[in-house]
Amino acid sequence: MESNSFKLGEGWLTAGIALNICKGKTGIVLDQASRDKVENSWRIVQKIVDKGNPVYGINTGFGPLCTTKISKAETKILQTNILKSHSVGVGKPISMELVKIMLILKAHSLAKGYSGIAIATLERIIWHIEHDALPIVPCQGSVGASGDLAPLSHLFLPLIGLGKVVYKNRVIETKELFQVTGLSKLDLGPKEGLALINGTQFIAAHSVKVIEKLHSILAQADIIGAMMIEGLQGSVKPFYKELHGLRPFKGNIHVARRIKRLLKGSEIMEDHIDCDRVQDPYSLRCMPQVHGASRNTWLHLKELVETELNSVTDNPVIIDEELTISGGNFHGQPLAMALDYACLAASEIGNISDRRIYLALEGNSPGVPKLLMKDTGINSGYMILQYTSAALASENKGLCFPSSADSIPTSLGQEDHVSMGSIGGRKALRVIKNVEKILAIELLTAAQAFEFRKPMKSGIFLDEIHKTVRKKVSFADKDRVFSDDIEKGIEIIRNKTIISVIDTIEKKKNISLKTKYSEQFEHY
Repeated sequence: MESNSFKLGEGWLTAGIALNICKGKTGIVLDQASRDKVENSWRIVQKIVDKGNPVYGINTGFGPLCTTKISKAETKILQTNILKSHSVGVGKPISMELVKIMLILKAHSLAKGYSGIAIATLERIIWHIEHDALPIVPCQGSVGASGDLAPLSHLFLPLIGLGKVVYKNRVIETKELFQVTGLSKLDLGPKEGLALINGTQFIAAHSVKVIEKLHSILAQADIIGAMMIEGLQGSVKPFYKELHGLRPFKGNIHVARRIKRLLKGSEIMEDHIDCDRVQDPYSLRCMPQVHGASRNTWLHLKELVETELNSVTDNPVIIDEELTISGGNFHGQPLAMALDYACLAASEIGNISDRRIYLALEGNSPGVPKLLMKDTGINSGYMILQYTSAALASENKGLCFPSSADSIPTSLGQEDHVSMGSIGGRKALRVIKNVEKILAIELLTAAQAFEFRKPMKSGIFLDEIHKTVRKKVSFADKDRVFSDDIEKGIEIIRNKTIISVIDTIEKKKNISLKTKYSEQFEHY
C-alpha cells in the first residue's frame, strides 16, 4: 500500500484525513484484514436468517414494527423497501463535498466488520467515492437519532438503481449512470439496507467541515486582532506569559503567545510604550480569554469527532455468532451537544470582532481619525461597514439556540428522544459563514487604521499581511462602494490568504508562531 493511502476499517481516521481523501490527496484501500471481518459479519447475518430467531432489522420490521416477524423470503424486499420509504428528505441538496465525506465516513465504519454488509455493497460505495459519482442528498429531514435516516437513504438510493447523482459535472438519473458505466443495481441482502441508513454520517460530515472552517476563522481572528491592536496602538502586556501562567487554559496560552509573537519587532508598538493609557477595552486585551475559549471548544469538538469517525454507529451491531446487540450507537447526542457548543464559539469570535470594528471607528486612538477617514462630513467613512458586521453578529446570536435542547418523538414513540444534531451541524456552518464576513470587515478596518501609523513599520508578519491586503483592496481616502471591498475581504478570508502569508514567512525566515499547544490546536 502506498504511504498516502488510508486503510478503511483499520486506520485512525481524522477530520484532516477525511478531507484529504475527499480532495483526492489521499487514496483509500480495503485490505484483506478488513475484507475478512466484513465477510465474517455478513456470514453471521446469513446464519441468523437461516435459524429464524428474531433479530431486530434482520428478520423483523423497523422502529415501531420491531415485533413484526419477516419471513426469510421477504428479508431482501425489506432491505430495499427501507431505502425507498426513508428517502423523505427535503430542502436544497447539501454540497458535493459533504456528500463525499458522508460516503467516506460510512465506508470506514462499515469496513470495521460489525454491520453485516456484503463486500460487494462496500465495494460499490468505494467505487462512488473513487469515481466522484455523488448522490443528491437533501439537507433537511434528519432528527439525528436512529441515525441520519433520511439523508443516508438518499445517499444510497443509487445502489438500488434509484435517485440522482452528480457525475462528470452533470446531474443524471442513476439509470443513466448505469448505462454509461456498465454498473447494475445491487440486490441487497438481509440487514444491508438498515446498515446503510443507520448511522451518524450526516452529522459527522458536517462536524468535519465545522472543524476545518472553525479552525480557519480562529487562526485568522488572532492575526486580524493583532493587526487591530497595532492600528489602535493597544498594549502588548495583556499577552505576557506571566499573566496567562496564572490562569493556564490551553487556548488562552496558545492565543496569547501567537499574538505576542505577531507584534514582536513592531515600531508601532514601540512608539507608545511609555504612553499614559492604563488599559485597553476588553475587545483588545481579552482576546486570549475570548479567542482562547473558542479554541478550547474547537479542541473539544475535534476530540469527540475523531472518536465518532472511528466508531460503528449503525444498529443492530453484529458482535459474533452468539451476540447481536440492538442498542443506540446511532444516537447523535455526543456530537449534537458539541456542535451547539462550537456554534456558540464561532458566534463569539464574530461578536468580539464586531466590537473591535466599532472601536476602530470611535477616533479615540491618537493619530487614527474618527470613522477611519480624515475628510468626513461629505464622507461617511467606514461607519456603515460596522452596520453590516452588527447585523451579522446579531443574526448569529439568533442561531445560537442549541438544537440539541429540543427533542420531538418520532417512529410512533419508539424513537422518543432524538438529538437534532443534523440541524446543529447545518446551523454551525451558517454561523461560521457569517463570521467569515465579519472578519473580512475587521480586516479592512484594521488595514485602514494600520495605514495611519505610517511611516512606522510593523513586525515582519503583520507588515507583509498589510501589503497582501493592499494588493486586493486599496486605502480609502473617500467614500466608495464598500461592498466591493467587503467581497474581496471575504475572498481573502475564505482562501486563507493571510494564513498562507504567515506560513510562508515562517518557512523563509525560520521564525515560528508555535506554542507548546500547537500540536493540539493547529492539526486536525
